[in-house]
Amino acid sequence: LKYHDIPNTVAKASIEAAKLGVDILNVHASGGFTMMSEAKRALIEAGKNPDIRRPKIIGVTVLTSLDDGELKRVGFDIPVIELTKRLALLAREAGLDGVVAGGSEIEMIRELCGKDFLIITPGVRIEEKKDDQKRTITPQEAIRRGASYIVLGRAVRDAADPRALLKKITGDITDALSL
Repeated sequence: LKYHDIPNTVAKASIEAAKLGVDILNVHASGGFTMMSEAKRALIEAGKNPDIRRPKIIGVTVLTSLDDGELKRVGFDIPVIELTKRLALLAREAGLDGVVAGGSEIEMIRELCGKDFLIITPGVRIEEKKDDQKRTITPQEAIRRGASYIVLGRAVRDAADPRALLKKITGDITDALSL
């Protein structure tokens, strides 16, 4: 789930997602401070109900399918790295648990937002094949840079032998953690 709407709508949708038992909920950080903080407030309130466990709330910074040129085409005359920085700091200020950010931004966010701030990294690829992703990273490199979680969608889904690939990725991650 990735929410991007007015604060009231996102807050209500967040509560409904929490009722369904989701573990992590995403809101687009570009929806603004008020949208993010209202979603967090709504989840804290909903979490007072013993039947509802509050999910982690994560701010999506800049989609990994976007690069500086694409940002400019949609009206952002700012580099990916700078927009990601602004949105990560805004998400932290709004009380979010972390952000979704590309691999090249992990170290900057970790330095700015601290070791407990979650960083979920999409655009993870095993090979050079990028598909529609413009900013990719390997699982080992993402972990080495400080990602809390990595997103492995198509890389595993479309593999000839997903089980063997996951075994390799697990080994790569173990190696990265031992460095």
